[in-house]
Amino acid sequence: MILRIENTGPVNIAIPDARIDSMTATSFQEQLVEIIAKSDHVVVDCATVDYVSSAGLRALLVAAKAAQSKGMKFAVCSLKPHVKEIFTVSGFDKIVRIDPDRETALV
Repeated sequence: MILRIENTGPVNIAIPDARIDSMTATSFQEQLVEIIAKSDHVVVDCATVDYVSSAGLRALLVAAKAAQSKGMKFAVCSLKPHVKEIFTVSGFDKIVRIDPDRETALV
């Protein structure tokens, strides 16, 4: 998986590819944890994500816990409706901050 990174001052924005599944979750997790180690605020912009599997949710959970252990801000934003439903049904929306758009997540 290619995880594109945009830096907007103090915030690193991670932009994953179209799918976070069993084939891409490990790479996604490793890259995201590496970014978290070097950051004070990370936003995962999922505007281009079409699918998240349980492996993808696990990767996000590992990243969220890494961010929490550093006491830093971490958010996921711009979920498509069908992807947001996966987060809601799994209860993941109770674990990780989910914002409707990038602007909200940057605050």
